[in-house]
Amino acid sequence: MILSTIVSLAVGLAIAVALIATNDPAAILRMLLDSGWWMLAVLALNGLQIVASGLGWGPLIDDPRRPGVAGLAFLRWVRVSTNALLPIVQAMGELIRAQLLVRMGVAKVKVIASLAIDLGTEMASQIVFSLMGLAALLLIPHAAGTSATFWAVAGTALGAGVTGVFIAAQRWGLFKAVEGMLPKLAARVGWTSLGELSGLNDTVQHLYAQPGRLWRSGGWHMVSWLVGVVETWAAMRAVGIEAGLAEALVIESLGQAVRSAGFFIPGALGVQEGGYVLICALFGIPPDKAIALVLIRRIRDIILGVPGVIAWRLSVAGARPAEARGAT
Repeated sequence: MILSTIVSLAVGLAIAVALIATNDPAAILRMLLDSGWWMLAVLALNGLQIVASGLGWGPLIDDPRRPGVAGLAFLRWVRVSTNALLPIVQAMGELIRAQLLVRMGVAKVKVIASLAIDLGTEMASQIVFSLMGLAALLLIPHAAGTSATFWAVAGTALGAGVTGVFIAAQRWGLFKAVEGMLPKLAARVGWTSLGELSGLNDTVQHLYAQPGRLWRSGGWHMVSWLVGVVETWAAMRAVGIEAGLAEALVIESLGQAVRSAGFFIPGALGVQEGGYVLICALFGIPPDKAIALVLIRRIRDIILGVPGVIAWRLSVAGARPAEARGAT
């Protein structure tokens, strides 16, 4: 797994560097330096998106020790930061936030159950969001004769199928098998706190029997996606792209789909850059501005992500002495 991650990271980095080098890097740098106050708007809107996504997990944590708004936002911040910056597969951020929630005192079974269903509601809301983007694409002027529209439709259909299978598997007893597999995985990676998950399937089914929790979770995730549209619009203005919210909706929805497809590459490096070049071409946006748009997001990830990773490590380091005292 380590070797495949290194290889995928190297390939992604090579693609990203090649795209920048062949599309007027000096002009890209000027656009980034001229982003000005729009960069602050991007950072603020991304912070709101993190809070909304964190609140999407909250309704699914059926435990009296569930963290409040600040705690949920912290967990999401750590998840986003580790996925964006650490040289690991993006899915590792899910395990990291699960570990942190266990350290907060929430029952292990409830952590894993809520995490799995949160992924499902987030995926389902993303499909709805992607459909909104496709509808906007079909309604507003864009370049004809490209394959991007076909791939957008095909990708959305595939994503809907995967989401449906994932949710159906949860309802039909997937976690009966997971109950036996997770303790071995936890022991292998050294996170023994995720072991002993008997009753996981029953906990998942209990949550699915409460549709109000699912709707609240999906609603908050949808709010997060829509805030992301405004953030993309602000990022476009930061690099001098004159476009409206409809174009931002298309670019954000399809861009997120591309990022999800590149989950096996740390930070979707290279995949996101190439995807944005193709998507922005639908609206006549030149490659250098498309790449600058991605790099604005990369800079945002660094500005918000570095403190997030540090906060994660400090929270883990602070929890160890308390655990040691509790064991004595």
